[in-house]
Amino acid sequence: MNRDRILELLRSVERGDVDANDAFEKLAHYPFLDTPHARLDTHRGLRQGQAEVIFGPGKTVAQIVEIVAALATTGEPALVTRVEPDIADQVLAELPAGDYDAVARVLWYGPAEVSITGKGTIAVVTAGTADLPVAAEAAAVARRLGNKVELLQDVGVAGVHRLLASVELLRAARVLIVVAGMEGALPSVVGGLVDKPVIAVPTSVGYGASLGGLAALLGMLTSCASNVTVVNIDNGFGAANVASLINRL
Repeated sequence: MNRDRILELLRSVERGDVDANDAFEKLAHYPFLDTPHARLDTHRGLRQGQAEVIFGPGKTVAQIVEIVAALATTGEPALVTRVEPDIADQVLAELPAGDYDAVARVLWYGPAEVSITGKGTIAVVTAGTADLPVAAEAAAVARRLGNKVELLQDVGVAGVHRLLASVELLRAARVLIVVAGMEGALPSVVGGLVDKPVIAVPTSVGYGASLGGLAALLGMLTSCASNVTVVNIDNGFGAANVASLINRL
């Protein structure tokens, strides 16, 4: 539960629309909710501004279903990341109300349209089509966190004119997430074109010497563009989370 929902609940009690005992029951789930396999942080949205997100890998179908169902009892939406299609199919067979993005591998249980709370646009930029799964994760998570998102694909430095053709889109964004593998050069180029925060996401895309994304990570960490910061390899979720927080400032 976030700050706005807590305040609305308290105002409802004040107006007499909600009984105090009913309000107490809603608040009784805080600060966490125990399930057989998890202890869900139901206070995180109030404490950090964004609710807990479920990391799919390593969890069984039954565990994901259990956690999503538990969150539903609190009125919280559920966002599950890195869910492979076969796992998503099995979860949806148990809980059919969800929405699955196969490219982003994101499973969502919540409103079809999330209210926009971000102040501007988050631009998600990819170097190559092979980087799209990570970029799609970033875009999907950012949208579910209440942001307007623009996705600009396949504009890497091997054909930098493709990027330069979209400078207006880049400069109009309030925050940029730039996703690249190989040598990871794209965030530095984008950083040199805009006066906004650039969150660089190295991907594990590339040939042998890219070392599973390590070369891109090191290249981004040593960027000469002072407005570039970096998250972990393939961490589209982390980039979206930070971008969303920045977009609310």
